[in-house]
Amino acid sequence: MRMLEKKTTEFLDALSSAEPVPGGGGASAAVGACACALGMMVANLTVGKKKYAEYEEEIKEALKKLEELRDRLVILTDADAEAFEPLSRAYGLPKETKEQQEEKERVLEAALYEASVVPMEIMETILEAMSYLEALSEKGSRIVISDVGAGILFAEAALEGASLNIFINTKLMKNRERAEELGRKAEEMIQRGRELKDVIYNTVLKEVK
Repeated sequence: MRMLEKKTTEFLDALSSAEPVPGGGGASAAVGACACALGMMVANLTVGKKKYAEYEEEIKEALKKLEELRDRLVILTDADAEAFEPLSRAYGLPKETKEQQEEKERVLEAALYEASVVPMEIMETILEAMSYLEALSEKGSRIVISDVGAGILFAEAALEGASLNIFINTKLMKNRERAEELGRKAEEMIQRGRELKDVIYNTVLKEVK
């Protein structure tokens, strides 16, 4: 059973336990999925309304894409936990001899990279979802525009939350070129996400206040 197929309270119990997974990465993916779901709700309440007929096809496309992105984030909630397990094992490898030390360094380096790949995918998925939330902030039903605002706030928090899992791993990587490349990609997505959040949230705020 996937984490997000559990009852919400079961997922929260797992998140709050002493187990290292699910953690911030999985929680970020889950929050990102909630952001997508809020966008889907707005799209569902817009489709078929005469007032928004000129945007019908665009809204349907946003609905379809947001569903795909939501489902991907559900999978990534589990994938983040799975990616952490090899890293956890690597930390526990023996290092008494020079050979063991070298082996531990090699395994740890690979595990640190792999543990950064999933949160990077979480960020990419959330950033894509944010572009559809932008369309909904402009063309979605005004009755539920506040839910676009909630969705973009969730998305931005999830985006930056996932980035922390990248930074904590790249900080320890010996391959600084690879680490810095991952860091640059994350920073670029954070910047773009903040820009989108500001635009969309301010659009919503003008509508609701």
